[in-house]
Amino acid sequence: MKALILEVTSAVLGAAREFLVAQGFVELLPVILAPVTDPLRTTPDRAIVSAYGQDWYLTRSMIFHKQAAVRVCPKIFSFSPNVRLEPPERANTRRHLFEFVQLDLEVREAKREEIMALGERLFLYIVQEIRREFGQELAKLGRELPEYPRPFPRVTWQEAYHEFGEDFELALSHRHSTPVWVIDFPIDQREFYDREDLHRPGILVDMDLLYPEGYGEALSGGEREHLPERIRTRIIRQGLDPVAYTSLLKLAEEGLPPSAGFGIGIERLVRFLLGLQDVRETRLFPRVPGVAAAL
Repeated sequence: MKALILEVTSAVLGAAREFLVAQGFVELLPVILAPVTDPLRTTPDRAIVSAYGQDWYLTRSMIFHKQAAVRVCPKIFSFSPNVRLEPPERANTRRHLFEFVQLDLEVREAKREEIMALGERLFLYIVQEIRREFGQELAKLGRELPEYPRPFPRVTWQEAYHEFGEDFELALSHRHSTPVWVIDFPIDQREFYDREDLHRPGILVDMDLLYPEGYGEALSGGEREHLPERIRTRIIRQGLDPVAYTSLLKLAEEGLPPSAGFGIGIERLVRFLLGLQDVRETRLFPRVPGVAAAL
């Protein structure tokens, strides 16, 4: 089974790369260490390396580097290793690793609708390729990957919260037999770089995609704040120090283009495709929150 998991993971990477290159994307080498990284309010602890007289953060996501990169190329993607020091209690969710790989992409001048359509087509292409290449193996596992129809259904954050409460993600995921979008998160639920809808103050132009069958979050993204004063205001609103984001603000003052994008966790995708019980099964050397590793 371990060999099959590795083969499927390799095929997922290959299919994603093939699809995106055909769409005109340029692959960016990942950034592992950075002087500034994603604030991620739900996981405040950060892994830090001291070198050359300064502290470097192990990258939690490439969000700021993506925004900078689309100044150079209009469509970029990267298979980005992320280190997020999740609380130890998340060891039991079956969905969390504190080291994982994310397919991160960004498109200059893109709107949310375009990015959602791209996400659907990318997901369906990967499913198609895994079904084609590993059909016999999936059948032996009793795993069926149907041809999910597009467009995927949509639910607003307010609708999901009203029906299921704060932990709506898994409830929605269990309810649906097809992937489902959650859109329009309130401004205080996400990070400062998610763009506020100027026509609907307090609502973000963002989205999450949930897998069906209770597998939870697949993809997260949206449109980005790119104007320096709006970024600064959002940083302060989130209770962060603008000084810590001086390099980002400087880039914005030099000129960041409007953009949109998303990240999709490779290990969670492989877990879903194979119907695995726990995301740690997708890695030979899993890094599980709060769990010591031998190698």
